[in-house]
Amino acid sequence: MPFGICNLSIVPLRLEPSDASEMVNQVVFGEHFEVLEKSKKWSKIRLAFDDYEGYIDNKQYEDISEEAHVLLSKEKKHYAGELIDFITDNKNNLTTIPMGARLPLFKNNKISINDTSYSYDGKVCSGKLAKSTIIETAFLFLNVPYLWGGKSPFGIDCSGFTQTVYKLCGHDLLRDAKQQATQGEVLSFIEESEPGDLAFFDNEEGIITHVGIIMNDYNIIHAHGKVRIDKLDHSGIYNIDTHQHTHKLRVIKRLIN
Repeated sequence: MPFGICNLSIVPLRLEPSDASEMVNQVVFGEHFEVLEKSKKWSKIRLAFDDYEGYIDNKQYEDISEEAHVLLSKEKKHYAGELIDFITDNKNNLTTIPMGARLPLFKNNKISINDTSYSYDGKVCSGKLAKSTIIETAFLFLNVPYLWGGKSPFGIDCSGFTQTVYKLCGHDLLRDAKQQATQGEVLSFIEESEPGDLAFFDNEEGIITHVGIIMNDYNIIHAHGKVRIDKLDHSGIYNIDTHQHTHKLRVIKRLIN
């Protein structure tokens, strides 16, 4: 089975093999994956980080060996910690990378993909951080516009936001809100929650469609139109601008003690 790695800043992952197809996710620099199917223009891939599947343009990634794929899966993960930064290769070509980009085989401010070596001098996030850093990291994304399938500072959806924030703090979440809701420990009451816990919200059919990060004093930070802070009560999210409830609370989960 072939393998690949994203060597560009932010690449769309689509539902179907077409440029007009819905973007269901994004692949950011340094993310590696298994190639499940390959045609002349498109590859169906499965991301190593969260097993998410979709279609990526063949021109927007680089092939890697199975040995490299295994090594990247086992190594300690390092991520870019600046909202936006850049790397330079050994020919002085610049590549921009967003916060949360993977820094493959990072050592002594160098990263590498196959035979290409890059220099990176920005902030690096690595290892499991204290739960208090969840809120600090989430604040960095305030006012980032909502983008379905997005997971970067240029556009992000609700579960892309929680996944990226948790990832930067060393904790792995699945991609979609309903998948994330299967993780962690259920809390019975809002009063039991701590900053950094997750709140999930469902639609009229009972399907979980939204997630946000709980803060102090019954506030919640979440991506809805933009990454914003609203009030959280037993009914759900109360929008402080429209003075209306926008999401119905389903469950609160603790993933970090």
